Amino acid sequence: MLRSVIILIIGIAITGYISVCVIIFSLISPGENKIHRLARLWAKILLMLSNTRVEVIGEENVLTAKPQIFMANHQSDFDILIVLGFIPGQFRWIAKKELFKIPLFGTAMRNAGYIEIDRHQHDKALKSLDIAAQKIREGKSVMTFPEGTRSKDGKIKPFKQGMFHLAIKSGVPIIPITIIGAGDIMPKRSLKINPGKITMIIDRPIDVNGYTIENRAVLIEQVKNVIEKNYDRATTVGIVPQPLAAKAIQLIPDKA
Repeated sequence: MLRSVIILIIGIAITGYISVCVIIFSLISPGENKIHRLARLWAKILLMLSNTRVEVIGEENVLTAKPQIFMANHQSDFDILIVLGFIPGQFRWIAKKELFKIPLFGTAMRNAGYIEIDRHQHDKALKSLDIAAQKIREGKSVMTFPEGTRSKDGKIKPFKQGMFHLAIKSGVPIIPITIIGAGDIMPKRSLKINPGKITMIIDRPIDVNGYTIENRAVLIEQVKNVIEKNYDRATTVGIVPQPLAAKAIQLIPDKA
């Protein structure tokens, strides 16, 4: 436990330092893309500090010429570091409002163009989705955890509908992402950090054309099934799927 405490203290210090750098940097040289690159560096530093190895499968499924909506399962705070550090290219977070209340960190998130969502107030949530839609129109991808909160027992929880409204209305594909092992590194409601390995499977894009708000439940089920199938095969059967015959890439945090 002492190791975890030391890591947390150092991690908080690094987070505060990077947040201050982001705030100052945004005043000197504004630009969301530049700030996002700093955020990627922050994520990789914390992963290295905690001795967390990352295996990425299906990296080539990320679209490079058009925006997309990334959707991942959520078990641990480390999920944030994994997707931030190892999803290639630029994207903007759609994150719960509580994160934006953290001193310095919240300001840094706003300066990076990340989008605050209040899941408890419908009108404010819709406004957040409008902001996200504008980001997509500008050619930027967005990232979200459709479960809305971390799973405590590892089982994938029901998906919230808001992000699927956004996908259907914007017409951009959904990239299903399965994260395996994050709950073992740092379980929900625990401060203990265990060294280990996390696997992130980036599956093939799901085209939303043909879906409507009325039949969105079918799209939700399709995305959830892909994530669950990859998770179950890796955790129960012990077989890690490789979308499109993707070659597993062993990535240890090293550089942004």
